[in-house]
Amino acid sequence: MIDTRKLKELVRLMVENELTELDLRDKDETVTIKRGGEGPIVQHTAAPTLNGSAPAAAPSAPPPASGDDDPDLVAIESPMVGTYYSAPNPDADAYVSVGSNVSNGSVVCVVEAMKVFNEIKSEASGTIERILVQNGDAIEFGQKLFLVRPS
Repeated sequence: MIDTRKLKELVRLMVENELTELDLRDKDETVTIKRGGEGPIVQHTAAPTLNGSAPAAAPSAPPPASGDDDPDLVAIESPMVGTYYSAPNPDADAYVSVGSNVSNGSVVCVVEAMKVFNEIKSEASGTIERILVQNGDAIEFGQKLFLVRPS
């Protein structure tokens, strides 16, 4: 598994040098980082072992918690790796809570990546049914943050 410090350093170098894509490979790992409008996208794969299977690694997103399988709910996922914060600063109220109404494009949280705070916006209109992470949690690309019941 790639070291988070190394990953953050790679993203910082990409930003400083205005790179949009970085692809690194060695005998054990392949790391691809792509930057776009929302933030970096990271793909990481390990090289196969001698028996042909990849070494065991932690999943990139946690397994669904009970109740996540409601087909009527829409997930708001993290577009990047970073640290989840429910409010713009420690003294402010959370952007949303269970029962809050959100509209397409409304800010639901911030994710800190490389000391940059990125606003995460809802891609659905509806009511927040579940918050799947806690303030200060380290989150992964594609990890479900909220479940929304569309209106």
